[in-house]
Amino acid sequence: MHDLITFGEAMVRFSAPRHMRLEQANYLEITVGGAELNVAVNCTNLGLRAAWVSRLVDNWAGRFIRNKARERSVDTSLIIWVPFDGVGYERVGLYFLETGIGPRASSVTYDRGHSAISHIKPGEVDWKSVLRGAKWFHTTGITPALSESAAEATLEALRTAYEMGVTTSYDLNYRGKLWKPERAQEVTRKLMPYIQVLIGNEEDFEKSLGIKAPGTTESYDQLDPESYKEVVREVVRQYPDVKMVGTTLRVAKTGLLNDWRTLLYDNEEFYLSRIYENLEIEDRVGGGDSFAAGLIYSILKGKGPQEAVEFAGGYSALAHTFPGDFNWATEEEVKKAVKGGTARISR
Repeated sequence: MHDLITFGEAMVRFSAPRHMRLEQANYLEITVGGAELNVAVNCTNLGLRAAWVSRLVDNWAGRFIRNKARERSVDTSLIIWVPFDGVGYERVGLYFLETGIGPRASSVTYDRGHSAISHIKPGEVDWKSVLRGAKWFHTTGITPALSESAAEATLEALRTAYEMGVTTSYDLNYRGKLWKPERAQEVTRKLMPYIQVLIGNEEDFEKSLGIKAPGTTESYDQLDPESYKEVVREVVRQYPDVKMVGTTLRVAKTGLLNDWRTLLYDNEEFYLSRIYENLEIEDRVGGGDSFAAGLIYSILKGKGPQEAVEFAGGYSALAHTFPGDFNWATEEEVKKAVKGGTARISR
């Protein structure tokens, strides 16, 4: 029995060291990342039982991803394996990261065309069997953006989970490098009747659902939650199956210095976490996935909305302090952060 099932792509990640540009680097640091796998890993880190559903090529890259998931106690038995054909018609996606500093923002370059999961088809996963006994199903807007068939498979998964009584969550995670707003909205609107917990920021709601916050800046770089609240109310009005909406609020002061806060709406009231001012960043990739994981964990553990948004906020803030997509923070560290604990050395 699993507490959580996630579904989506993971990629091999190559990072330039010491804030270098990729063309400067003499070597690259290699690890793994992908929104849905990140959420599964982060939830197992907090003690939940999680499995990840994906489609990988049986070569070094696919096995590398599987091994990293296994290291973090994620059940990988549900992965669909595709034989390596020697020429890469189906492949494992890669992404390359430059970590910004000062006024230079971080930058991601994808190399994920023809990835194995983009070729997934409806009916390829026996979702009724996979979801039997599960408490929660999570995926994101990245997965349906990969291809038309991946969008159909995402709809199949969400609909099956919803009909089986499994709590469903969806992080809109709009990626302009994968699809345009018109296509994102066409697909997302078909998914919305089966989503109960929705996660997304102002850009996500505008690009994926066509709902724009008043006064939104071009950079979507605001910590004031007031305009966001209007968007959330409109989302719930249009999609009454949504029972809870959450988001992260970030002000990027520099590449390595941000203000960070999280917000949760439970269909009655808005709840805000404390503000993590001048949050020093080692790596910002995966911060939103840690928020999703912290929220899922909190709800499954029966925490109230204020406690849930505080825990998810603290957990996601701490995610920024570790290199890589995965969060290594412990529950005790989260509790300390939420209380505004000192950063003095612990010994």
